[in-house]
Amino acid sequence: MVLAGRAEAFEPLVTPYRGPVLALAYRLTRDREAAREVAQEAFLKAFRSLRKFDASRPFRNWLFQIAANEARDRLRERAREQAALRAAAGRAPAAADPEAGQDRLELRAGLLRLLDALSPREREVVVLRDLEELDVRETSRALGCSAAAVRVHLSKARRKLADLIRRDFPHLEEGR
Repeated sequence: MVLAGRAEAFEPLVTPYRGPVLALAYRLTRDREAAREVAQEAFLKAFRSLRKFDASRPFRNWLFQIAANEARDRLRERAREQAALRAAAGRAPAAADPEAGQDRLELRAGLLRLLDALSPREREVVVLRDLEELDVRETSRALGCSAAAVRVHLSKARRKLADLIRRDFPHLEEGR
């Protein structure tokens, strides 16, 4: 029924993934409204592409791949818009405020913000591997890259995050 294009048959298939896809989209875009749009578009694209789904692969991973691709597209679009606004305003990109790291409202929010210090690919790998708990092979499929590339990006990202945590949250080291 789902493969016949019946939307009502698709609903029970995606219902368990609404929260996880929205969480993934938010972690990648860092914007609630963008995350909602990414998740909605990912479900629409999944429905339209259901005939292409390889049933030998987990549905969750396929859906995450679609959502990650949509988030990546949204981030590129946002970067182009910001560059156009800066160009129109005739000014260079603003420098990062060194004081911003001190204004954390809570530890979790502060740690999630550290993801912004990573490159987009590193952030994708960390979110899929460490937060969504996909294995290396699943992550490589979701991102369309090799398992070796996932391992390299993950290693670099974890080193960066560890350095940032030591710098921004020294009190966490005391508990070791």
